[in-house]
Amino acid sequence: MSISKISVFCALFMLPFFAQAQNPQQESYALIKRLIPQRAQSFVVQTTGMSSGHDCFEIESKNGKIILRGNNGVAIASALYYYLTEYGHCQVTWNGTNLKLPAKLPLVKNKIRKETPYQYRYYLNYCTFNYSMSWWDWQRWEKEIDWMALHGINMPLAITGEEYTWYKVYTELGFTGDDLKGFFTGPSYFSWFWMGNMDSWGGPLPLRWMQTHFDLQKKIIARERALGMKPVLPAFTGHVPAAFKNKYPTAKLKTTNWKNGFADTYILDSADPMFARIGQLFLQKQTALLGTDHLYSADTFNENEPPSDEPEYLGKLSERVYQGMHQADTAAVWVMQGWLFYSDRKFWKPEQTRALLKAVPDDKMIILDLATEIEPVWKRTEAFYGKPWIWNMLNNFGANTNLFGRMDSAAKGPAEAYHDPKSGQMKGIGLTMEGIEQNPVLYDLLTDNTWRNQPINVDEWLPKYVLNRYGKPNAQAQKAWNILRKTVYSVLADRYIRDGAESIIQARPTTDSSSRWARTTLNYEPKALLPAWQAMIKASEDLSTSDGFRFDLVDLSRQVLANYAFTLQRRFVLAHQQKDAAAFKKHSAEFIELIQDMDQLLATRKDFLLGPWVADARRCGATVSEKALYEMNAKDLITLWGDKDCPLNEYACRQWSGLLNDFYKPRWQQYFEQINLDLTGKKPFDKEAFERKIKSWEWQWVNARKDYPVKPQGDPVLEARKLYKKYWGRINV
Repeated sequence: MSISKISVFCALFMLPFFAQAQNPQQESYALIKRLIPQRAQSFVVQTTGMSSGHDCFEIESKNGKIILRGNNGVAIASALYYYLTEYGHCQVTWNGTNLKLPAKLPLVKNKIRKETPYQYRYYLNYCTFNYSMSWWDWQRWEKEIDWMALHGINMPLAITGEEYTWYKVYTELGFTGDDLKGFFTGPSYFSWFWMGNMDSWGGPLPLRWMQTHFDLQKKIIARERALGMKPVLPAFTGHVPAAFKNKYPTAKLKTTNWKNGFADTYILDSADPMFARIGQLFLQKQTALLGTDHLYSADTFNENEPPSDEPEYLGKLSERVYQGMHQADTAAVWVMQGWLFYSDRKFWKPEQTRALLKAVPDDKMIILDLATEIEPVWKRTEAFYGKPWIWNMLNNFGANTNLFGRMDSAAKGPAEAYHDPKSGQMKGIGLTMEGIEQNPVLYDLLTDNTWRNQPINVDEWLPKYVLNRYGKPNAQAQKAWNILRKTVYSVLADRYIRDGAESIIQARPTTDSSSRWARTTLNYEPKALLPAWQAMIKASEDLSTSDGFRFDLVDLSRQVLANYAFTLQRRFVLAHQQKDAAAFKKHSAEFIELIQDMDQLLATRKDFLLGPWVADARRCGATVSEKALYEMNAKDLITLWGDKDCPLNEYACRQWSGLLNDFYKPRWQQYFEQINLDLTGKKPFDKEAFERKIKSWEWQWVNARKDYPVKPQGDPVLEARKLYKKYWGRINV
């Protein structure tokens, strides 16, 4: 056996062994000390075995200590979170944390034992790595992995730094740095590069980035494995550099286009001998560098239609992708995002879907039903024709800022599917949101299914959530949440709404009621939300020191004002149509004032600041040019998405302080100036000319050098009260 093969063998079989052999007690106790350092000595961590092959934990009190037992670090962390929420009335979320434990910790009178019915608890979506995680450092990742463990996650997608492995593979095949300059995208666009949708946009990518983020990946997966998680690593699906056609002129290459304004990408035909070779080389290199838990993510034709709908062609393609994994790792299991079956259902009819899936052994593939709460694809595919699959909640697209979710679906859906005799091999639950750090209630609710196999009673669950979040009971706060449940967190069965609405503020200036991605259709009547706002304002006297409450008050106030913007827009549109210059001036001024007020409100919470997003991006750069490139990537993704003519503009829009005042407001001001000139007879409004002008202005903004505040300013409760006093009478009419 050659030295290279020996190294691959050792990495393949020994690294996971050593990771699992680490002391889960030590890792779990380290998590406790990170989370509640002053109270860690009150907890004792022990291990316990599994009784039925599924993770389990136990909690009991002995000698004044709280004993936490679990079969691995995730189970022990879950035991801790169960104790913190059920006994300590605490909570850990992205947007507000309450860890104010009683001076004397409550004792557990009778031993508690919980066992999960779900072998897999999946986490992340390719898109999350860019819409939320593009600029994360180890400190932020460490917090997220702790959150994952506390919430029972044991199967995270782990693709940070993947580009470095590809760089190593291609350079060893003889490709030069110049050959690869047009291949790797910039840091904001890796998700779509990894899925084969685009090359080069936002680049060229500095080698320094690849190296530093590969080092970050090593830390991420080491911690995940140490806690008992099994990271899902990437595999090869055929996407190759454009230079491939020059290096291998006889290779069978096909071009494909994502149809969103980006250039063609090159896909190596799975029948070409090089397909299997590159797939094997990539996994061997990755395994030598990172080890493996034998779970590999590969998504064929993500939002790209295959060149043929012949079942035989699709089956052979699927078989070859799997064989590329199998040749490098005989224990390989293919984890496929089932998004294609949702997004392109006209192509993926039963015959085509069956052919793609049946070509791989049932025990060697796991399907992620990526947006089960929106449309359960398993129901129209005979539970993915026998494949193990995972029930996932997607909920948020583009990391947009809105209050939205399907609370009843998150509470009941997993258990109902688990007990459905037609659900086949449902093996787990998961979170596959495109962006995180929003609507924390939905994600706590879904993950609370981990340790039960019966539907969650929201009437019982929600008051506990509110108590844990705010640290004490409050009737007005509970009233507000009961309204939120029936409005923003409810979607009628007969009304198709994919995700939450945006504000018309975020649309490129228009007289229409929405734009392609800044959609304004709500899943509730705007006025139905007002009593919740009123109740939260009343609760603010009692709950003003609660971190979770302060976030929720800002978020709810933001949503009410964002909805009101649509009313103002319809008023100035009507004034324009009626040629009423005075009315137009009045309502357009009110619209600008609203944007400024929202910006000032959002400035009070770090969760809603543009500044950290830009500053973190620049911090990743070591040179002036790198910092500029990363700043451009950061600003482009959340505004234009691509170039100035990109049809995805506003897909990833945010309601952030800094973005409202510096991007959305001046964009609308330029529009209002042109309309005023038209209404006063000075210059007719040329819609097409304005659009060209505003696109150029947007592109200049994306490429400009500017810092924004990175720390919150002002008091969120006082600011929310001020805006309530100012706007309540205007909105509640």
